Amino acid sequence: MKNLFSNIKGDAFGGITAGIVALPLALAFGVSSGLGPSAGLYGAIFISFFAALFGGTNTQISGPTAPMTAVSMVIIAGIIAANDGSVEKAMPAILTVFLLAGLMQIGLGAIGLGKYIRYIPYPVVSGFMTAIGVIILVTQILPAIGYYPKEDLEFVNEFKPQAEEVILENILKEEAGEGILVLENFKETISRAEKITQDGILKESQTLAAKEASGVLGSIKVLPRALKNINWLELILALGTIFIIYGFKRITTKVPSTLVALVVMSAIAMLAKLDYRSIPEIPEGLPIPNLEIITSFELSSITPYIFTALALSLLGAIDSLLTSIVADNMTKTKHKPNKELVGQGIGNSIAALFGGIPGAGATIRTVVNINSGGKTKLSGMIAGILLFSILMIPGLPNLASQIPAAVLAGILITVGIGVMDYKGLRAIPALPKDIKLGPLKLSSEVLIMLVVLILSSLWDLVYAVGIGLVIASLMFMKKIGDLTAERSDVKSLKEEAWADEVDFPKSLKEEVFVKHIKGPLFFGSTSDFQALTLQIPDTASFAILRLDRMQYMDQSGLYAMEDMLQDLKIKNVEVLFVNVLKQPRYMMERIDIIPDFIPNEHIFEDFKSCLQWIKTNVKDKF
Repeated sequence: MKNLFSNIKGDAFGGITAGIVALPLALAFGVSSGLGPSAGLYGAIFISFFAALFGGTNTQISGPTAPMTAVSMVIIAGIIAANDGSVEKAMPAILTVFLLAGLMQIGLGAIGLGKYIRYIPYPVVSGFMTAIGVIILVTQILPAIGYYPKEDLEFVNEFKPQAEEVILENILKEEAGEGILVLENFKETISRAEKITQDGILKESQTLAAKEASGVLGSIKVLPRALKNINWLELILALGTIFIIYGFKRITTKVPSTLVALVVMSAIAMLAKLDYRSIPEIPEGLPIPNLEIITSFELSSITPYIFTALALSLLGAIDSLLTSIVADNMTKTKHKPNKELVGQGIGNSIAALFGGIPGAGATIRTVVNINSGGKTKLSGMIAGILLFSILMIPGLPNLASQIPAAVLAGILITVGIGVMDYKGLRAIPALPKDIKLGPLKLSSEVLIMLVVLILSSLWDLVYAVGIGLVIASLMFMKKIGDLTAERSDVKSLKEEAWADEVDFPKSLKEEVFVKHIKGPLFFGSTSDFQALTLQIPDTASFAILRLDRMQYMDQSGLYAMEDMLQDLKIKNVEVLFVNVLKQPRYMMERIDIIPDFIPNEHIFEDFKSCLQWIKTNVKDKF
C-alpha cells in the first residue's frame, strides 16, 4: 500500500491522461462490437481499475483493444444471429462467454501459464495483428459512408424468402421440442404459421441481411451497393475525423489527437444541427450488474462457444503480456506474467457481469501513462475512476450519446491502420527463402504470416491463429530435426574423434563402433537415429553411445532408442553408455531400458573409464 501512493502526482497525471485517451476508443470499440458505446465504456472502467489493482504490471493501462474487440465482434454477431437477431435475448449468452473467458484467464495465471506466452512465434502475432487492422479498416468503411445494410429495404427484401424458411424451420423445431408430430397434427403447424406477421418476416430479413454484410467478405460484397448509396454528410464527418487525428499529431503530441478529433467534429455536428446519425444512448448513473448471466444460465447456450472463450482468454493474455514487455522496456522493471493474467481475468470477469466488452493491456494507453509520469498501479486505477466519473456527472452521458457514429468510424479506421504490423510486412522481401512449394521458393516465416493474415481476415480469427501455431510448430520441428540430424551424423571413430578418444587402441577400432549423439533425441530426429544400426560395420561387436550432449529425450526418442537396442541385440552387438544425463536416464529407467537392455555395469561416467573396460574386455579379432 505504501508503494501504491509513492508517486501520487505522477500517477494522477498519467492516469487522467490515459483515461482521456481511452474514452473515444472505448466508445468506438463498444459501437464496433455491436453492443453499443456503454459496453465499451463499462469494459474500460472495470478492466482498467481491477486489472491494475490485481495485475502484475505496475504501469499497465487496460481496457477494450482492437484485437479483443475484433474477436468479440464475431462472437456477438454469431450469438445474436442464433437468437433471432435480438440483442436483448442474446445478451445473457454473450456476457456468459465473456465471463467464462475472464475466469479462464484467472485459471491460466493460477496454473502458471503466463511465462509460456512468449513462445508464440512472431509471424503468427504479426499476421494476426495485420489481420485485425484489415478487419477493422474494411468493416468501418460502411458506417464511414453512412450505409447500414439493415436499413436498405431493397437489399433486405432479397432475404425475405430465406427469412420465411428460417421462421417455418423454427416453428417445426418448437413443435418437435413439444413432442408434436407435424404430419399427424398439421393443423397446429398451420395455426402457428398464420401468426407470422410481415413485421416478423422483415425483422428476420434484416438479421439475415446484417449477417450477410458482416465481416471483411460481407463488407466487400455489399460495397458496390454501399457506394451507390453514400451519405455524403457521414463521409465528410469521418474524413474530417481522420484528417484531424493525423494532422493534429504534427502540431503536438501532448494532447491526444483522437480526443481532439472527437470533440471538434462532434461539436461541429451538434452546433450546426446537422442531420447526422448519432451513437446509441449511454445510460447515466451506476452500471447495473446483469444478473441474467446467473438466473438464465443454460449450459447448452454456451457449449458451442467454450473453445471460443478459451481463444478469447488466450488472445487477451497475449495482448496484455506483449504490452507488459513494452512497459518493462520503458520503465526498466520486470512484470509478473502470471499475476498479470489473474488481474486481467478479474477485470474481464467483473466487466462481463456489468455488460462490458472484454479487453486487455493497451499499448498506446500504457505508453501515454508512462510518458505522463505514471509509475504505480494507482495510475491504472485512476484511469478507470476517471471514466467512471463520466457516467456519474449529470447530463454528460446524454451529451456523449450525441456523438456522430461516423466520427467513431473515422477513429476506428485510424486504429485499424495503426494496429497493422508494418515492421513484419517490410521484412517480407528480406527474409530467407528456406522452403519449396513446387517451383516456388518461399520463406517459412512469410508463409506463416500470410496464412494467419488471410485466414483471419476472410474466415475465422481463432482458427487462423490455431492453424498458424500448428504450421509454425511443424516447421520448427522440421528445422530442428534437420539441424539435429546434420550435427549428429552417424560416424565411426575412424572419421571423427573427440579429444579424449585420441588414445583409443587402433587394434580395436574394427571391433568397437563409437557414436556421438549431439542434441535432443526427439520425434524430429528419430528416423536418422534409427538408421544407426545400418551403419555399424559387420566387424563390430561393441557400440559405445556417447550421450554427453543428449540433454533431452521425448517419448518418440525413447522408443527409437529401445528399437535400436533390440536390433543391436539381434546382431549380437553389446552397447555401452557414456555419461547419460539426468532426464534421458530417468526416461530410460521408466521402461526398463536401464537395466534390462543396458545393465548398470555398462554405463560409464566418462570415456576414460569406458576405455579401461574396453581394453580389459574386448579382444582384437581382425
